[in-house]
Amino acid sequence: MKRIILTILFFLLVNTVSVYAQSTAYTVQPGDSMWKIAVRYEIGLSELAQANPQVKNIALIYPGQKIAIPNIDSIKGLETEVVRLVNVERSKRGLHLLKQNWELSRVARYKSQDMINKGYFGHESPTYGSPFKMMESFGIKCSAAAENIACGQKAPQEVMSSWMNSTGHRNNILGPSFLEIGVGAAKDSQGNIYWTQMFIKPL
Repeated sequence: MKRIILTILFFLLVNTVSVYAQSTAYTVQPGDSMWKIAVRYEIGLSELAQANPQVKNIALIYPGQKIAIPNIDSIKGLETEVVRLVNVERSKRGLHLLKQNWELSRVARYKSQDMINKGYFGHESPTYGSPFKMMESFGIKCSAAAENIACGQKAPQEVMSSWMNSTGHRNNILGPSFLEIGVGAAKDSQGNIYWTQMFIKPL
């Protein structure tokens, strides 16, 4: 099963179950907070809290305490390679490179997982609404945004080829107004990969 969906582009009028590899342990240091640890490992605070049910109040952690860090390196590797391939295509045409935004990648990963969990394939999520509403709800502020999605391609090069062979998706990938990108991948129980690209021009 391989699918891509016609991308949608939007300019704003203003200027769950995830499967992780084995987690690793982190020892809390003086001055640490759950938020600082989440940022350091580029993982969402909610995922970090979910992996540590022994922490009853995430605002209260103590030096010496052990915190489990969910390992999503394999998924991040796929996502980072898609970003690299996007920038290869942009550089061929003399366009500025896009900065990878880990928080936007997290949102894109949620979108991919949501499509699996809710059994749909489309830009409008029954959980989060439109891509732009979803970005906003996660605190992503931007003046322009776009989303590409795909399903069934087994590798970054394959999904990029699918997108580049579609005019709408290619236009987003090469969009001159965008400055940052987030890529999120998730696998269903049959091993099919759902891919989401999100592009923004931050405020």
